Amino acid sequence: MAMRAVIDRFEGELAVLLVGEDETEFHVPRSELPAGASKGTWLRLSMEVDRQATADAEKRVSEKMDQLRQRGSRLSDRD
Repeated sequence: MAMRAVIDRFEGELAVLLVGEDETEFHVPRSELPAGASKGTWLRLSMEVDRQATADAEKRVSEKMDQLRQRGSRLSDRD
């Protein structure tokens, strides 16, 4: 089931969406809205996995962990 949101207003280049039954505010660039969307337009929101962003984040974490392990081994070599 897709979540629904309404475009509440625009603040510069951002659209302020009210999302879900609790009307949580969510800000998105106007450029990401569908063509013809304006204040009061209802949107259906869906989610998809961003595999590239996930892989990039996993790589960054792995590299940082390697750096920390190397730093830790250098520190323990001093003892």
